[in-house]
Amino acid sequence: MKVLHSVHPADFKQYDTETIRERFLIDGIVSPDETNFVYTHYDRMMVGAANPVHHELSLENYANLRANYFLERREIGIINVGGEGIVTADSRSFDVKKLDCLYLGKGIKRVTFETVVPEKPAVFYLLSAPAHSSYPTALMTINEAAKVEAGSSATANLRTINKYIHADGIKSCQLVMGLTILQIGSVWNTMPAHTHDRRMEAYFYFDLPHGQKVMHFMGKGDETRHITINNHEAVVSPPWSIHSGCGTANYSFIWGMAGENLDYTDMDPVSISDLK
Repeated sequence: MKVLHSVHPADFKQYDTETIRERFLIDGIVSPDETNFVYTHYDRMMVGAANPVHHELSLENYANLRANYFLERREIGIINVGGEGIVTADSRSFDVKKLDCLYLGKGIKRVTFETVVPEKPAVFYLLSAPAHSSYPTALMTINEAAKVEAGSSATANLRTINKYIHADGIKSCQLVMGLTILQIGSVWNTMPAHTHDRRMEAYFYFDLPHGQKVMHFMGKGDETRHITINNHEAVVSPPWSIHSGCGTANYSFIWGMAGENLDYTDMDPVSISDLK
């Protein structure tokens, strides 16, 4: 399992493209009939994916967790971005369709992932953070998610924000999770940009057409850098960094946070006029 260590903002200024990609890009996690994770030292968030095609996959334990099973001291949020799938948590099975979200709390010992139709395999995006308490298992469909319409076509950022795991939604210890869908003709996300010193964040880009790219901007607002992102790739954002992107076509992305609080609106805005 790849491990990403924390980066100081003063050091970040010296990074070239290769170093930025090495220390912030999360790629290769979606692979047929595999479950893959990256461990980050940003609030101990783990970012991964399970892509069952021909056989069932399990949420395996990892030696560096020093745990008896994966969720012994952790919670996990699961969002399906592929075909219809089934997630089984101990003795309970859940039908998780595309864009549905399943939350599993601390203490669940066995988790498996299946695809209903192999020709349309499920792709489960996984975010896991340490948990101090156990919260109930909860499934929320895309239709049940709290929705916020944001942006406009005039500024190429007309989008729908869907909130699943947050203070007024699915209860968790520290996970906050949802997804944003950009409308056709809109390509900018999270603009104006922001930071939140109390939480890290990870973006996972999906439904990006073949051959297209997202330019994900990061760094402090007055000295930004960018990293190019492909479909089914993620990028981790430190608390001091903005996290905003612009695509060569419209796309969707999952945002997920862990840290000090569950307040979705806990943001420190960065004015467009102040970006450099």
